[in-house]
Amino acid sequence: MSKQKKKSGKNKLLQALPFMIPSFIGMIVFSFFPVVISIFLSLTDWNGLEKLTVNTIFEHFVGLENYIKILSGSEFWRVLGHTLYYIVLYIPLVFVASMGIALLLNKKKKGTMVFRVMYYIPVLTSWVAASLIWKWVLSPKYGIFNQILAILGISGPGWLTSEVWAMPGIVLASVWKDMGFFGLFLLSGLQAIDPTYYEAARVDGANKFVTFFKVTLPLVTPSIFFCLIMALINAFQLFPQVQIMTEGGPNGATQVMVERIYTYGFSYFKMGYASAYSWLLFVIIFVLTMIQMRLQNGWVHYES
Repeated sequence: MSKQKKKSGKNKLLQALPFMIPSFIGMIVFSFFPVVISIFLSLTDWNGLEKLTVNTIFEHFVGLENYIKILSGSEFWRVLGHTLYYIVLYIPLVFVASMGIALLLNKKKKGTMVFRVMYYIPVLTSWVAASLIWKWVLSPKYGIFNQILAILGISGPGWLTSEVWAMPGIVLASVWKDMGFFGLFLLSGLQAIDPTYYEAARVDGANKFVTFFKVTLPLVTPSIFFCLIMALINAFQLFPQVQIMTEGGPNGATQVMVERIYTYGFSYFKMGYASAYSWLLFVIIFVLTMIQMRLQNGWVHYES
């Protein structure tokens, strides 16, 4: 019987193979092959303008020189600090906003579907359009944000023209754009909770505050864990809002990892240097993701 099942499984695989081959070819040509090439490019000083051949790679081979220059210079650590500063501001804010949206949309009331669509619209908006909108919103002179603060008697800062406030301004735009995306995943986690847990909590006399922290939050930790990994990877890949809203300024206050990769590759034409930067970014993301995977057993609760 087991042999028949194995034979049947092989036959199904052979039948599916012709349909899978185009996807495999696309993955190899557009994903795997460029990744392999970028590894070799990171060991060269290729400028991106010469025709790329095997001989070109050997002619421009510099070994680990790009990595040594990056890690021994002050720019990398400064840019990494800016990225981490963004993450420290972004992740707590986006999770609080996303959880608030999820809790609001989890209530069974009329018009809930309309609000679900409304909160998800920013996610569907391109970053170019969103960044231009927020560039206007945070304008020191004409921006609506400072006008609202003025009504409250608060003198708003220069936001994108201030070294202190430029990054928080980018964080606000990012939270607005992403909270609907993470809110949707958290909402699915909330709706997967068995109602009997809440019934038991009510019988025990738990109020809403206690129920949220003792029942809801622990049971939604699998969704939170997924969102945390996605948010961290997304944060390290911060680029379009920086490029459009500040271009890395003022005075380099919003220069981040991907912005440096883009600048070195397409402005300074140092493709080898940019490739080395990108691989260092990959290592950072990989290590932090592995750490999160190892630590999840201590706080993520999966229902058996």
